[in-house]
Amino acid sequence: MAEEILAPQVVDESPRIPDVLPVLPLRDVVVYPYVILPLSVSREKSLRAVDTALVENRMILLLSQKQMEMDDPGPEDLYKVGTAALIMRVLKLPDGRVRALVQGLQRVRVEYFTETESQFKAKVEVLSESEISERNIELDALLRSVKQTLEKAVALGKNLPQEVLVIASNLDSPGRLADLVASNLDLKPPQMQEVLEIANPTQRLKRVNELLMREIDLLEVQQKITMEARGEMDKSQREYYLRQQLKAIQQELGEGSELAEEIQAFRDKMAKMKVPEEPLLEIDRNLKKLERMHPDSSETAVTRTYLEWMTEMPWGTITEDNLDLKEAKRILDEDHYGLEKIKDRLVEYLAVRKLNPDHKGTILCFVGPPGTGKTSLGKSVARALGRKFSRISLGGVHDESEVRGHRRTYVGAMPGRIIQALHQVKSMNPVIMLDEVDKIGRDMRGDPSAALLEVLDPEQNHTFRDHYMNVPIDLSQVLFLTNANELDPIQPAFRDRMEIIHLSSYTLEEKIGIAERHLIPRQLEKNGITDKQVTFSPKGLQAIITGYTREAGLRQLEREIGTVCRKVARKVAEGELKTKITLSEKNVHDLLGPGKLLQDERLKAPRVG
Repeated sequence: MAEEILAPQVVDESPRIPDVLPVLPLRDVVVYPYVILPLSVSREKSLRAVDTALVENRMILLLSQKQMEMDDPGPEDLYKVGTAALIMRVLKLPDGRVRALVQGLQRVRVEYFTETESQFKAKVEVLSESEISERNIELDALLRSVKQTLEKAVALGKNLPQEVLVIASNLDSPGRLADLVASNLDLKPPQMQEVLEIANPTQRLKRVNELLMREIDLLEVQQKITMEARGEMDKSQREYYLRQQLKAIQQELGEGSELAEEIQAFRDKMAKMKVPEEPLLEIDRNLKKLERMHPDSSETAVTRTYLEWMTEMPWGTITEDNLDLKEAKRILDEDHYGLEKIKDRLVEYLAVRKLNPDHKGTILCFVGPPGTGKTSLGKSVARALGRKFSRISLGGVHDESEVRGHRRTYVGAMPGRIIQALHQVKSMNPVIMLDEVDKIGRDMRGDPSAALLEVLDPEQNHTFRDHYMNVPIDLSQVLFLTNANELDPIQPAFRDRMEIIHLSSYTLEEKIGIAERHLIPRQLEKNGITDKQVTFSPKGLQAIITGYTREAGLRQLEREIGTVCRKVARKVAEGELKTKITLSEKNVHDLLGPGKLLQDERLKAPRVG
């Protein structure tokens, strides 16, 4: 059960304050003289301070914390001016907490702390209020102003107990009136502490009058907001009323909503970018439109998404080209074995761009069997130029919107693949590889290859319009490369815009060279082994090529090399590898099993049939 301790009746209205008092740190509250206030006490030091006060003279020093969230404050974390108070009643709860009813007595200042370990105790000096020699008109006017303003606050909706008004109307002491009013205003702890530390009663009342006038201003604005919101309110829609009230509050206080902050963020992005004139006007038009929208409407989400795409486009971001032809030739040789004619054509292409940067140039289309390095050639061109690279797979694409984008009227609308590629690489002049252009489909939703005609036409693509973005976008700086396995499925009008470069199948010697330079190191790294554990002899590679693969490219060859590496990796992991394995023509069957392909026998003479 809770234990209640009552104070004995105090005869002296102004009891003498001891020189040393136990200290009770307070959070979020400041207690003034003559104010009665309930306090909840739960911290160990605070509980000991209350116990000490009950044992001695029931007097305790109430000091407010400077940082309200601090759980274990030190002497330096407490204000030096506080209130000496009398503990009138104590209720000890079963969970160890204490509810105390205290009455403020007098202002005191801490001279120094006498104890800080188990509890706080402090040597204090009483701050006596200066006596008012004689009443004057100014003081009477100040007293009347505070009392009338307090009544006005109640009339405007300030929630105050009736007895506070009665007591205030009968008080003639400026200090007592100031403390009473300050304790009933919605002040922040630093403001309450400021009032507490003003010893002069007249100056204190002036400061409280200023705070009270500010409270009146806030109440008048609040009432105005309420009246304006009620004027626009449909009585059957409470939700609408609450939103209008919130909107009016934001307008009166000059504070932007979350939507307004987003709009400002969009404008800040625009200021940092080199946006062309027409896209800039479109962004500004949509920002003004967004300002008039309700934050929760579906149209707001659509417009916000559109603005995100527009402001995140790499407007004006151009990667400087590296037109060092020797370096370009070195990179192509490093990335690709053989293909000399094709590499020479690519270097010629770069040479023309070096001599005439404004030359639009033709679109190169690499045509060849799978696995012959068409896509990797595009990556090498991008690396040689120092540009960003993006690959767009067009295999199986049937919808024209994949290229041109969807109109914003559709749910889930997005820009087309071209715009997405620019957005992804954050550059307006990347190398874009259009992959598998021979496998573009066509149905009732449109013909994607027809949409690509504008993209690949140097005379038109400087004003390409994506359906979603709906502004001209300059694609003339983009270097487009395409690839295909066959030429026949490509439409003539589409093929006419490209220069065809054929990649034939690799010879046996080229396959061995590529395997030694690229495939084997890649598979060794991928499987966590090194050339100190396995090597591939040229004869062994030849046996894999002739007996296990029959392809124009190299993908199956890399898979077989990967199979060998995995078997070696297993032996290493199991601790069975004693010596380095060398793949030769003799032991290839031990690692890969029987050959999958039979070689045609060369006949010395024709056979019958």
